Amino acid sequence: MPLLALLVLAFSLQAQPFLSQVQHDFADSHGVRIHYATYGKPSNPLILMVHGFPDFWYTWRDQMQVLGNSGYYCAAMDLRGYNLSGQPTGAENYDMRLLLGDLVAVIRKLGREKAIVMAHDWGGAIAWQLALHAPQYVDKLIILNLPHPNGFHRELANNPDQQKASEYARKFQQPDSQLQLKAAALAGWVKDPEARKLYVEALKRSSLAGMMAYYQRNYPKPPYQATLNPTRLTMPVLEIHGLKDTALLASALNGTWDWIDDFTLVTIPEAGHFVQQDATGKVSQSVKMWLGREK
Repeated sequence: MPLLALLVLAFSLQAQPFLSQVQHDFADSHGVRIHYATYGKPSNPLILMVHGFPDFWYTWRDQMQVLGNSGYYCAAMDLRGYNLSGQPTGAENYDMRLLLGDLVAVIRKLGREKAIVMAHDWGGAIAWQLALHAPQYVDKLIILNLPHPNGFHRELANNPDQQKASEYARKFQQPDSQLQLKAAALAGWVKDPEARKLYVEALKRSSLAGMMAYYQRNYPKPPYQATLNPTRLTMPVLEIHGLKDTALLASALNGTWDWIDDFTLVTIPEAGHFVQQDATGKVSQSVKMWLGREK
C-alpha cells in the first residue's frame, strides 16, 4: 500500500517541476519504515527537515527549493504515523525515545554521522530532545514555533494563558480522541487550494490514532511541573517564531538565551503557528543567511 500510494502521488504531481525532481526512499527504524523525500546534491551538507501536527514532508517544499539550490541536501521526512511512514498501533510505539530513533535512522540511511536539523511543532519537540540527549547527531539546530522545553514547561506550569492555549492538547490526550478528527478538517489550515488537496490525501493515508499518540505519550499532563533540563546546548541554534501562534505562546521564548551558547531568535509578527508557510520567503531567507554566516 505505501508503494502504491507513493506512485499515485508521483503521478498526480508529475507536471510540477519541483516534485518531479524529488527523490523518495525509506529508512528502517527498528522495524518501522520511515519515509523521506530528498532534494539537492547528495554530496552537500545535509539538512534533515521534520514536520509537526497535522502535516507531512511537503510542508517544507519552499525551503527545500531555496536551500537545495543554495548548496544543501534537503531530506524531509514523514514522522511515524503520517503519510507514507509506518503506522504502528499503540501509544507506546510513539514514545519520544522511538521518535528520536526515527531521526537517527534517516541520518544514518543517508550515510551521515550528523545533520543540520530543521523542525517545526512536534518535529521541533523531537529535535530539541535529540539535541539535548544525543547532540552528536546535530550539527546545527533550527526550530520553528516550538519553544525550548524549559520555557514551555515553565509557561505551562505558571501561565494561565498557556494553560488555556493547551486545552486542545488535553482533549487529544483523551481515549478515542481520533474519532473526532477528519482529514479534510485537519488540512483546513493550508491556504493554497492545490496544496490542500495533497494534504487531504496525505492525512487520509495517515493514522489518526498515531497522531493522537504523540500527545497521549509525550505531551505534559496536569498538574504541570516547571521542569528544568540543566543541559546547555553548544551547537548553534536558530529559532523562528510566528507571533500569531495561538497554541504555543511567545512568552515561552523568554530566557532561552540562558540555555544555549550560540542562540539566534527571529520573530515574525504577521505569521502564525505554521510559520514556514505563512511567511515562507522570510523563513527560507533567514535560514539561508544564518547558515551562510559560517560558510
